[in-house]
Parts: sequence; C-alpha cells; structure tokens
Amino acid sequence: MNDIALPEVEFPRGLCQFVATPIGNLGDMSLRGLSVLAAADTVLAEDTRHTRRLLTHYGIAAHLESYHDHNKDRMVPRVVARLHEGERIAVVTDAGMPCVSDPGFSLVRALAVADLPWTVVPGPSSVLAALVLSGLPPDRFHFYGYPPRKRGARRRFLQEALAEVGTVIFLESCHRIVTTLEQLAELAPERPTVVAREITKRHEEILRGVPDEVRVQMTGVRLKGELVLLIAGLGRRARGE
Repeated sequence: MNDIALPEVEFPRGLCQFVATPIGNLGDMSLRGLSVLAAADTVLAEDTRHTRRLLTHYGIAAHLESYHDHNKDRMVPRVVARLHEGERIAVVTDAGMPCVSDPGFSLVRALAVADLPWTVVPGPSSVLAALVLSGLPPDRFHFYGYPPRKRGARRRFLQEALAEVGTVIFLESCHRIVTTLEQLAELAPERPTVVAREITKRHEEILRGVPDEVRVQMTGVRLKGELVLLIAGLGRRARGE
C-alpha cells in the first residue's frame, strides 16, 4: 500500500494533532490523516501494536509511543514539555476519534492550560455511524459514554438518560451489555432500543427492538468487542416542548 500519493499537510513545530482512525474498515482512513501521521515526530497511540498494523498497511514508518489511561498522568507533562520544545505530535486512539471516552481529553485540558495549539483531523466515529444505522431520530441526540459498572450507579445513569428528549447513545462492553439491557427492560420496557456491532466490518449487524427483544439476541459471537447501544428519546411532545 506504499504507492499512495499522500497530500502535503501543514504541520508546524509545537503543534499537537488528534487524528481519527478507522473503527473497523482500514479503507476509512483519510489521506490527510495518513499525511499527518507520516509527518509527525511522534505518534502517541493507545496500543502501539494496533497502530503499527495500521501504519504498516499504508507503508508509513513512524515513531510510536504509548499513551493510555494507565500512563496519562506521567505522559501529559512530558508531552507538553516536548511541544514547548517544538516537537510535532500526533495522537490516535485504537479506533475512532481521540478524546471521546478516551484519555486524549486529559492532554487537551493540559494543552489549554499551557496555551499550546492543537487541531483535529476528523474521520470515522462509531457514535455517528451507529446513529445513522439505528434508524432512530438524529435531529437531537445525547452521547452518554460508558455506563457505570456498578449496578446501582448504572441504574441511576440509565434513569437520567431515559429522561432525555433526543436519541441517547452509549458505548458498552460485550461483558456488560446483557446486564445493561436487563436494566433498560425494567426501567423502560417499551422504549425502542438498538445495538450496533462490527460497524464498517464484513459482519456489521444492527439489532432493533424493545430492550428485552434485543437482549435475547445478544448471545454467541454477538458478545464480542465494543458495542454501541442506542435508545429512543422521549420526544418533544412527551416533554411538553
């Protein structure tokens, strides 16, 4: 894949760029994103092995360093110092847009405090892709990230989400999706619910129904990877708007 002609990009020294990466299909990587990764002095990656496979696929050599939840407190001040020295740094996550339910946001906050510039190379997003695939109203939506792991906290979290007017979007682990759907069935048994899995991949699948109907389908190979869970909002009439 190293015969791709990449466009020239501006990458001033001391700039940090947050680059979206494919959520499944490698063909979704933008040419601009590839150019930025090729030009960076350092690419910060959640899992360097995962990102190395992406770069190798496109014939790009880059200096990779780990940046994740477990080392962000140590890494953030170092990255800020290196940007002050004029290093050009790109940040990626394993899939999708950095900073969205991702440790990249800790770095963004530090850059703002240090008055350092940053920019975004947009691209694939499981949240927006799932919203379009779901068939639920997209005119108003709310992203709630990952539900809490503890049952009581998750119940309160879901109650708050179920009071929203617009479509609500969650990210959920395959290990907890059944429990979350069980609680949704208790709280809002008739609320339209969708689970999107393997988005952009060969076995992409969208499961629709009320919470219990979707829950009984979550078995076998469907309990794999990260999932996007969506629920219909109350609608404006129900809230008196």
